[in-house]
Amino acid sequence: MWLTAPAMYSHKTFRIKRFLAKKQKQNCPIPQGIQMKNGHKIRYYSKRRHWRKTMLGL
Repeated sequence: MWLTAPAMYSHKTFRIKRFLAKKQKQNCPIPQGIQMKNGHKIRYYSKRRHWRKTMLGL
């Protein structure tokens, strides 16, 4: 079942909350300035993570 991961509980420890916050910040697209600088050679960020497809491994 999907809801058994500790991250899904409403009462999280600070370590788990900090881990989730970092992953949330990492999951962002390439800035437009960097894309323009490279001449649009890098089209997408390969480490992008979908919330449902990829589990975090907590």
